[in-house]
Amino acid sequence: MTMLPRTTRLAPSPTGDLHLGNARSLLLCWALARSEGWKVILRIEDLDGSRCDPRWEQRIIAGMRWLGLDWDGPVRRQSEDRERYAEAMRTFDVEDRIFTCPRTRRELQAAAEAAGAPHESGRNTVSTAEMRPEDPGRFTFAPGSGNHRLKIEPGTVRVRDLLTGEHDFDLASRFGDPIVWTRDDRPAYQLAVVVDDLEQGITDVVRGIDLLPSAGLQQEIAKLLGGGLPKWWHLPLLLDPEGRRLAKRDGDDTLGAFQEQGIPPERVIGLLARTCEMQEDAKPMSAREFVEGFDVEHFRKWVRRSAAAGGDRLRATDTTDLMEDP
Repeated sequence: MTMLPRTTRLAPSPTGDLHLGNARSLLLCWALARSEGWKVILRIEDLDGSRCDPRWEQRIIAGMRWLGLDWDGPVRRQSEDRERYAEAMRTFDVEDRIFTCPRTRRELQAAAEAAGAPHESGRNTVSTAEMRPEDPGRFTFAPGSGNHRLKIEPGTVRVRDLLTGEHDFDLASRFGDPIVWTRDDRPAYQLAVVVDDLEQGITDVVRGIDLLPSAGLQQEIAKLLGGGLPKWWHLPLLLDPEGRRLAKRDGDDTLGAFQEQGIPPERVIGLLARTCEMQEDAKPMSAREFVEGFDVEHFRKWVRRSAAAGGDRLRATDTTDLMEDP
């Protein structure tokens, strides 16, 4: 029996330049893989045509190479082959697990309010089983007909994370019946990422802890498609000095901006190494030195400490210090 190699993926979305939080997650995923001898795939998650831009893809890839990251084989793009996602939808249809939801987001919220369903501020209203159409009819790929949703039944799903332990999620409560194919005729993230991971042989998923609940939903989708489950490694988030999540839309300091300012990549990697307790200060280091200093057991201990603290904050002077001589 031939054993497939352990494989992970770097999977940025070309919706903006990489900020320091993105860079740290990619760097840690890459370093873990290289230190353990895994295969690394670069996948561009570019299905959202309204937000994705090839110019951002070029800038992201340039930024990763500037840091010193590499990958095995050609760059993969979700937009290059949609048939595999359509095949997954046909599998759901045969098993009577999908339906077409004609409601808009506003109509969905109104239906939830009429039913007296609780709604958390800042969180999208979920489509519950009670909101399913009485006679949804057969599923067809018909753009504009509505969002196509996956039926999720009550019950908890357990996610075993190699860094943060075990977690139970009530998928029906958290996600409701999630969208798997959108009204503008494209596969949704939760479907696409599972199909890609199965097709590309991903054995280990290393990403931010904000996506931990999605692991439960993705496990459910993988099982419906007859696939195995990856090993999960969820990383703490890097926060700004006030404790807020870094975000592309906020224009936080980006790798592209650092390159344009002439800041050496070793300065950025040194800063990121300090934020994950690989060194006490921000002494410059190369990507290869980062891998050489990477220790999985130290990595696990740091993640547990950081997760308990709610993430790692940048210092107020971190980005200005990058401009100074080491």
